[in-house]
Amino acid sequence: VGYTVILISLYIGFFYNVIIAWALHYLFSSFTTELPWTHCNHTWNSPRCSDARAPNTSSSPNDTLRTTPAAEYFERGVLHLHESQGIDDLGPPRWQLTSCLVLVIVLLYFSLWKGVKTSGKVVWITATMPYVVLFALLLRGITLPGAVDGIRAYLSVDFHRLCEASVWIDAAIQICFSLGVGLGVLIAFSSYNKFTNNCYRDAIITTSVNSLTSFSSGFVVFSFLGYMAQKHSVPIGDVAKDGPGLIFIIYPEALATLPLSSVWAVVFFVMLLTLGIDSAMGGMESVITGLADEFQLLHRHRELFTLLVVLATFLLSLFCVTNGGIYVFTLLDHFAAGTSILFGVLMEVIGVAWFYGVWQFSDDIKQMTGQRPSLYWRLCWKFVSPCFLLFVVVVSIATFRPPHYGAYVFPEWANALGWAIAASSMSVVPIYAAYKFCSLPGSSREKLAYAITPETEHERVDSGEVRQFTVSAAGGSSRPRTPAAATGAAVDTDSDTLQGAWLGGINGQRT
Repeated sequence: VGYTVILISLYIGFFYNVIIAWALHYLFSSFTTELPWTHCNHTWNSPRCSDARAPNTSSSPNDTLRTTPAAEYFERGVLHLHESQGIDDLGPPRWQLTSCLVLVIVLLYFSLWKGVKTSGKVVWITATMPYVVLFALLLRGITLPGAVDGIRAYLSVDFHRLCEASVWIDAAIQICFSLGVGLGVLIAFSSYNKFTNNCYRDAIITTSVNSLTSFSSGFVVFSFLGYMAQKHSVPIGDVAKDGPGLIFIIYPEALATLPLSSVWAVVFFVMLLTLGIDSAMGGMESVITGLADEFQLLHRHRELFTLLVVLATFLLSLFCVTNGGIYVFTLLDHFAAGTSILFGVLMEVIGVAWFYGVWQFSDDIKQMTGQRPSLYWRLCWKFVSPCFLLFVVVVSIATFRPPHYGAYVFPEWANALGWAIAASSMSVVPIYAAYKFCSLPGSSREKLAYAITPETEHERVDSGEVRQFTVSAAGGSSRPRTPAAATGAAVDTDSDTLQGAWLGGINGQRT
């Protein structure tokens, strides 16, 4: 499961660093008296560019083909998408974006090369700056005309949409991204905590702050969307976009209409830059810490290993800064961290709740915090979370929708490549489980017993006992045993890291 998480984090780094490079490019472009996405008088603009979006009235059929200066700046001025015919026609890397990507890689390296000694200091800026900027944008956004309509649309809930499986899948993936669940970020950073650290308190604070931040950010986003909708006399649904379009088309277009637009643009893209660096640091730290803890050679040469990791992500990220790089970006975004991240979280939950054991896990938390988790949490860990995650994994595969960018539909070979990327991380779990099962000594029953039992309890397997898979999540601290034949699955628990890393180090040290 650990290797699956590391692969997913590595794949995300290939395209996530490109988002930061885009933000850096926009930041540099904002230091001007007139923002370059304000008018259609630039060399990259096409004849279809129009300074004002046509109102929603009956007019010329050509109006549907008109584009805004902000859209053309992003797709033609930054990405040079018009010079590519598709994912099979990428072209060379753009030197402007490549230069920005180099700066991003340098920032990441010097933020990570000393571990938490450097990243712990950098995060004071990257984690707090966005809150200051968000508050400033909120104050500005709610004073704009149409902001009330946007906020009203944000707070309006369509309960019928809750019956759609895609809503729950998107919500689960979003939570995994925003919290870092299934990406190894929380485990990597919490492994530096003291043994007696109150992990229960930290978990509650982290999830609460995450949810409140997401909720309050919605007011900022929809206040500007309401403003743009009123400005162009169109419904809010016609203004809102998902993916990079919201950040690099809609928001820049809105900022360009404000007084002191260059100042607001600088503030906005500084926020994006700090947010991106902060998130990228977490993803890279999970890769570096996970592998360095597993292999002592890498641990002894952490600085060199960190350099190799960031250089590898840079080289593969170059595919995303070509003329057709947005197609590679979309493919990675769709496949690298969709179903695979949900699968990784599912395997983690099963490994902890059913193989390591809810009781053992609860005992470890009690040893650390002095208090056993309540019945609610034990029921969630053992039943609710695995069932929900299994549901969203199965449904996400069954209701698969091929990726697209605008009107461009990806060819079949690209979808096959995407599934190969997704499967490469998910397949690590069954492949390693099969390898471990075959490499263990003894009969099939003994192999199975050893495979599902932590190494610290292998002596119980030798005496013919394995911890029972209890149906109840309540009860005392005693754990009855049952013969190995009563169990029915195999998972690897072959490393002290599995026991030492969960929520800050069960073994009392960082392993």
